[in-house]
Amino acid sequence: MKRARPIIAIDGPAGSGKSTVARRLAKELGFTYLNTGAMYRAVAIAFTHAQIAQNDANLEDRIAPILKAMKIEFEGDKVLLNGRDVTSEITRPDISDLASTFSTLMPVRARMRELQRGIGEQGGVVMEGRDIGTVVFPDAECKFYFDATPEVRAERRYAELTAKGATVNRNEVLSELIERDRRDSQRAHAPLRRADDAVIIDTSKLTIEQALSALKERIQGVYVRNRP
Repeated sequence: MKRARPIIAIDGPAGSGKSTVARRLAKELGFTYLNTGAMYRAVAIAFTHAQIAQNDANLEDRIAPILKAMKIEFEGDKVLLNGRDVTSEITRPDISDLASTFSTLMPVRARMRELQRGIGEQGGVVMEGRDIGTVVFPDAECKFYFDATPEVRAERRYAELTAKGATVNRNEVLSELIERDRRDSQRAHAPLRRADDAVIIDTSKLTIEQALSALKERIQGVYVRNRP
């Protein structure tokens, strides 16, 4: 094994439970947790503030200096974009949708991949997203792919949004989730797919504790934990 502590890659579609479980797993292991979806949402915020749309003329020229100067940091549960706390902004449904759209752009994915590798290359990290085990860290020691039925994932998303006070329609949430799945799986650059050596975890009927236990059981034996 190349690293004293492994990279744990968790990929999967929206609403599969990967963020919740990844956060818990990182805390229990004493690893760094990296939510790559939050990074793409931070990009969407930066572009929105710069009044950039995907159909803009000379789009790549406009976003190049923004991406080059972009600094994304995680402080506990906080997400900082160029030093500014954007934690509450990245949870907005419109930002989530824009993130899915902008994530199809090759310069965006290249810059995020660079930042993600910089954070995780030494190991001791739980990183979740859509292309971690296939593109960002194809050599990750532990790879998982979370999935669940669209209906279950949409219901989780609906519950999350209503808990935050948003007024949403269940059918619309399901339709938007299916469209996002289509974009993520059919985009030209780093589409959502399961790595050949990833373990599939179907969370449709699992509790958070059950999904967490499934991961820990698989991880045991892959490495001997060596906390600094």
